[in-house]
Amino acid sequence: METEPVLQMRNIRKTFPGVIALDDVSFDLRRGEVHILLGENGAGKSTLMKILSGAYERDGGEVLIDGREVEIGNPRRSQSLGIGIIYQELNLVPHLSAAENIYLGREPSRAGLPFLPFIVDRKAMNGSARELLAGLGVNLDVRRPVGELSIAEQQMVEIAKAVSLDARILIMDEPTAVLTEREIRELFARIRRLKADGVSIIYISHRMEELFEIGDRVTVLRDGSVVGTRDIAGATKPELIRMMVNRELTQQFPKVAAPRGKEVLRVEGLNRAGVLTDISFSLCEGEILGVAGLLGSGRTELARAIFGLDRIDSGGIHIKGRLQRIASPRRAINLGLGFLTEDRKTQGLVLPLSVRENICLPSVDAFSRMGVVSRRREAEAAAKYRKDLRIKTTGLEQRVVNLSGGNQQKVVLSKWLVSRGDILIFDEPTRGIDVGSKAEIYELMNKLTAAGAAIIMISSDLPEVLGMSDRILVMHQGRINGEFSAAEATQEKILHRALGDTE
Repeated sequence: METEPVLQMRNIRKTFPGVIALDDVSFDLRRGEVHILLGENGAGKSTLMKILSGAYERDGGEVLIDGREVEIGNPRRSQSLGIGIIYQELNLVPHLSAAENIYLGREPSRAGLPFLPFIVDRKAMNGSARELLAGLGVNLDVRRPVGELSIAEQQMVEIAKAVSLDARILIMDEPTAVLTEREIRELFARIRRLKADGVSIIYISHRMEELFEIGDRVTVLRDGSVVGTRDIAGATKPELIRMMVNRELTQQFPKVAAPRGKEVLRVEGLNRAGVLTDISFSLCEGEILGVAGLLGSGRTELARAIFGLDRIDSGGIHIKGRLQRIASPRRAINLGLGFLTEDRKTQGLVLPLSVRENICLPSVDAFSRMGVVSRRREAEAAAKYRKDLRIKTTGLEQRVVNLSGGNQQKVVLSKWLVSRGDILIFDEPTRGIDVGSKAEIYELMNKLTAAGAAIIMISSDLPEVLGMSDRILVMHQGRINGEFSAAEATQEKILHRALGDTE
């Protein structure tokens, strides 16, 4: 027997300049269910949830909670109605600690002196934060500023913050995008406990396999409209993909092996105290080298060291046979390297700038003459990748901050393609990307390697690592703890090495 909805969103409409983001969208949520919200980038999923969380005001329609119409004018009002949200783009204060972020605005207090009536009980706050994170399978120093944590660790802090609100309705927007398999298992166990307690969850994800494991129902959006709602038990993956993209996708990982060329990158004995230990590997033309590992294994730190973002204590980096000192990203770019960072918002984009400006930023010298930048030449280059990567935007002069997360990721990818680097480091390249766009990016990776480019692909998605890599390195506590060819690698082997096993 179906329960009455705890939430109903009826005929919701939202427009932005030149764009209808939501067109007569209706959606409901039952008590104790996980309702999946599915759609391509720009379909309207995050916009609908931002209306529910109070970040946006709707232009039309109504929202009902427990059958009563409510007005949600701001995030505080949303929280007072029992709604919590984990945004796809992290919403943390970098200089505050993990515990302070979890309890920001709700800090526990203790009795103070008459002239200091409010004193934060830091011992209680830190202890509660540790318990919350431990319940998610995470062990970290909650006193550390979140700006010093990895993106995956920051994501777990964001999840803990939402769980701490004791929300009746919990929105999870791409919560597993940068989490490893073990962390995802812990999160799913927590979701099941929340369901058993009667919490209703709206879950947004582009990882199709997750939907069938954790979801009860699924609603598909396309171009700001509802395509349909299905019970997960009766849905199939091909059907949902057709509903999302309105076309057939014949292969999830369309890997095409490229001819292996000469060595273009060799790392020897790379060390950074407390972070990386004796890292050695090589990379050849036409190769995709996958890098797997658990939270804190050093995957991203390795990429940053190679690209000149973090210093190294010892070891050598050889580019095309020559030992190079890479002390800055500018030097790395001049040597033909490109780095798609895991955090597009703070490290990959200049949000107030336009799509054109962001795409051409690393290559501005190529579009300049005597210090004057040619906007026409920039626009020609940016237009090519806007078309090739199907970036949904009102135009090349639209500010990147107004694009969906997935389209922002495509802009970051485009800027390294424009720079014509031939040694590319992709850290979580399909984070927040829908299945249709993922296929396009995989095809693009095939084209790059066929043309002789070499790619290091860091990913928390093991099927992606297995499906697109020629070789796979597995990291554990800052060391390489295993190397597999594509033919011999399995999820089980990779997880054993990621957990520290040596056999």
